[in-house]
Amino acid sequence: MSNWEEYGLLPLRIALGIVFIYHGYLKLFGGQFPNEFFGSLGIPLPYVFAIIVSVLEFFGGIALVLGLLTRYTGLLLSINMLVAILLVHLPNGFLVTQGGMEFPLALLGGALTLAMMGSGKLSVDDYMS
Repeated sequence: MSNWEEYGLLPLRIALGIVFIYHGYLKLFGGQFPNEFFGSLGIPLPYVFAIIVSVLEFFGGIALVLGLLTRYTGLLLSINMLVAILLVHLPNGFLVTQGGMEFPLALLGGALTLAMMGSGKLSVDDYMS
């Protein structure tokens, strides 16, 4: 089994990357740009932070799939999910069906794991090291 352990982060990286690409795409190109929503939460400079979050999710997702700058990308996406949990999802409870924190908590855990462990095999990071 130890031969497979080197590739253990690959499915996590690809799955998280696809999820973040999708959500970033919706924000950037799918008519779900969150600047008004961010403003309603009291986030300062909502347009600026909406751009940052949307770009981070879309291009960060691509970076995860490629395994490019995985530790940094994972850290930034972890911060993104932590803020989302605290400002949006926590007041709604746990269940995702009620807008709760179940799904973003899973994304936070995965992104934090990649931030701590890196990209693993079959990645640009591994190729460059």
